[in-house]
Formats: sequence, structure tokens, C-alpha cells
Amino acid sequence: MANIKSAKKRILVAEKNRLKNVAFKSTIKTAVKSVLTIAQSEDKSTLDKAVSKVYQLCDKAVVKGILHKNTAARKKSRLVKAINKLAK
Repeated sequence: MANIKSAKKRILVAEKNRLKNVAFKSTIKTAVKSVLTIAQSEDKSTLDKAVSKVYQLCDKAVVKGILHKNTAARKKSRLVKAINKLAK
């Protein structure tokens, strides 16, 4: 445990940021799962909106520093591959 006051503050801030990051990543995972369920129902307009939302969330996570840019790109690529696989 830290003894210096500023180090104690940093521990609190880091924990708060960690919880925000976990929540944001969870939002992305939930959105991806909803896109996959929509893809099975074959509703094209709803699917496009949902995929757009996932792209938006991934890009926002990169800007905020929650995800690395390559991780976001990989998630988006795998999502599109999964959608195309379900479409066949």
C-alpha cells in the first residue's frame, strides 16, 4: 500500500478509471451480441443501425484510450465476418 498522499489519490483515480473502462468494454460486448442476434433475424435496416452503433462504440473506445486501435479494428472485422457467415 502506498504511503504518499498523492500515490493514494492515484490509486483511487486508477480504480475509478478501471471501472469505467470495464463498463465501456461491457457495452461493446453487449452491442456485438445484439448485432449477432439481429443478423439471424435478417432485418437489414435494423442490422445496419446496430453495426453502425458497434463501429461508433469501438471508435470512441480508441479515442478514449480504452481499446488499442488494432483491437478495435479486429473486433469490427470479426463482427462483419460473423454477419456474413450468418447471411449464407
